[in-house]
Amino acid sequence: MGASAWDYYVPYRTDLNAALLDLQARVLAEGTYYWAGGGAAFGEAKQFPNRPMTIDDLWAEEIVQSEGTHSILDMNRVVGPGEKPDFGTVEPVTPEEARRCAGTEVLTREHVPLLDDLADRRWFGRCAILHDADGRPTELYFFGFSGD
Repeated sequence: MGASAWDYYVPYRTDLNAALLDLQARVLAEGTYYWAGGGAAFGEAKQFPNRPMTIDDLWAEEIVQSEGTHSILDMNRVVGPGEKPDFGTVEPVTPEEARRCAGTEVLTREHVPLLDDLADRRWFGRCAILHDADGRPTELYFFGFSGD
């Protein structure tokens, strides 16, 4: 199938890992990820009434371990400052990256297309803090690509 790009906007929270967990719970409940339907055809999970309803049940399946979900569910945590990103992690956009890509550290939705190249590795995600016109943080933008 190949990797799939994904992106999500969520309300701003200072705790990026809590925001990630809330987003994952939403995606899991909505079934908006790819799943092999209990060994059947691979498709959007909401098509399958017997889809896993917990992250642990989802990742207990061998097919998910090898193919992923092509969604934010493939990420397991947000790395902290100075921590090296690893497989399945989300790395926040740094101020230096924001300046290089968008010319500012105060990113808005209008800057999002300029950030896409920062998600340059499969099975790694990124997140950016987005601001309103007054410079107040309002949203988090999670983006990346995963799946095989």
